[in-house]
Amino acid sequence: MLELRAISKTWKPLRSVSRILLRGLDVQVAAGETVAVLGPSGSGKSTLLKIIAGLEVPDAGQVFLDGKDISALPPHRRQCGLLFQDFALFPHLSVQDNVAFGLVEQGQRRAVSRAQAVDMLQRFGLGPHTDAKVWQLSGGEQQRVALARALITAPRILLLDEPFSALDAALRETLRAEFQQRIAQTGMAVVWVTHDEAEARSVGARGLRLMEGALQALW
Repeated sequence: MLELRAISKTWKPLRSVSRILLRGLDVQVAAGETVAVLGPSGSGKSTLLKIIAGLEVPDAGQVFLDGKDISALPPHRRQCGLLFQDFALFPHLSVQDNVAFGLVEQGQRRAVSRAQAVDMLQRFGLGPHTDAKVWQLSGGEQQRVALARALITAPRILLLDEPFSALDAALRETLRAEFQQRIAQTGMAVVWVTHDEAEARSVGARGLRLMEGALQALW
């Protein structure tokens, strides 16, 4: 189980007034559960994901995984997979090496990592594109590469930040169903950030709205 306890964060720009993004948030996400977080742009949704992943430090509060405080752990030791709306793929690497990247960063031998990446890509129907550059793929194919990269390290937590906002409606619906199937197979705790309430209701067992630093239960 992922658990956030009393997470607070204030945005402090250099030449503007400080603004509270997160006010003592308490959240629990069980293994295999998807919690959707809604909210307008600038409300702090992405900041919340970055705190879970260890990419930002909260002003106060702690992050727990299965009862263990992981607040002091660096990102690569938090067992998190991240998927952002811009995919964040490496244009200079092949599809295979993009997917293998996380395993190599964890210290696994490159040859072994690349072999596992090929297996993962085949599961996603991307076997024929192993040696291609990611910019040669369609938007939907790039999104599948990003998900394969997020899942190959077998994360306990999956964080999705507006993963389909750049895609057309038909492709969003197809990929959403595919993602839900993959997530169900892994039993991860999932936090899915979106501004689209219809999408949130289709993917989230629970829905929360982040407004003025507080979370409100929607369903």
